[in-house]
Amino acid sequence: MDRMDVIETMAGVSLPGHLHTSESLRAASSFQFRDSDVLIVTYPKSGTTWMQEILTLIYDKGDPHVAKSIPNWARAPWLEHTYFKEALQESAEPRLLTTHMPFQVLAAALRQSKAKVIYVARNPKDTAVSFYHFHKMARFLPNPGSFEDFLLRFLDGTVQYGSWFKHIKGWLGQREELSLFYITYEELHQDLRCSIKRLSTFLGCPLLPDQVEAIEQHCSFSSMSQNAMANYTLVPHEIMDHSKSPFMRKGTVGDWRDHFTPLQNILFNKVYQEEMGASDLRLQWTLD
Repeated sequence: MDRMDVIETMAGVSLPGHLHTSESLRAASSFQFRDSDVLIVTYPKSGTTWMQEILTLIYDKGDPHVAKSIPNWARAPWLEHTYFKEALQESAEPRLLTTHMPFQVLAAALRQSKAKVIYVARNPKDTAVSFYHFHKMARFLPNPGSFEDFLLRFLDGTVQYGSWFKHIKGWLGQREELSLFYITYEELHQDLRCSIKRLSTFLGCPLLPDQVEAIEQHCSFSSMSQNAMANYTLVPHEIMDHSKSPFMRKGTVGDWRDHFTPLQNILFNKVYQEEMGASDLRLQWTLD
């Protein structure tokens, strides 16, 4: 249980020391991207694992062998994590990479390449709820306390990994400068098949109808939750305690309604409007 109580800081954002060191963060900020690289970018608990699985299957034309035999963190390693150099497949083309880092950390490095960026956003009410439950089971994150206390920290951006608002505004503010594909967690839920087709077009990786169907089936919540290469049950209990909350808990849209009080919802809407009112971003809070 190395560095479980250590906190690292990068660009004003606090990060768990179990996964990050000052050296790994500096290496991420100066990473040399290839034009063929594909970078998955998310704020925590916004569909990262889902997108890692989808992209693995797109490049494997629907063949689930790799997705069922290699852990997702090895297939699409985290750029800023301590194990990144060991996991990176230098000879692979394209290299699938993953990050939670705010844009300013990777800006200089990304602008020197034509790497493709896929940004997955999730409505922040569900993100906050999922992140709260993740804090309960991930022992490298601080005790979240009550949901009310955690929600206040989420809204003011003092949780680890920083502000959801700054993260999404920072990355989407670069849509004109980067080869960036934006998709939401809710879109994946509404029409996974269409989302797979759109992603394959963006990546220049055409798929046959039966390949799309195979990807859709493998990337369902029920299938992924049973796949040890994706559900994080390979991680030792001392690091992730699935008895507190499974990593893949519900995978639904609108779960925030079972957690938010009316007053919490009013406060959240107020802060959201203050932060995002000038944005053209539109998110779905439910699928009803």
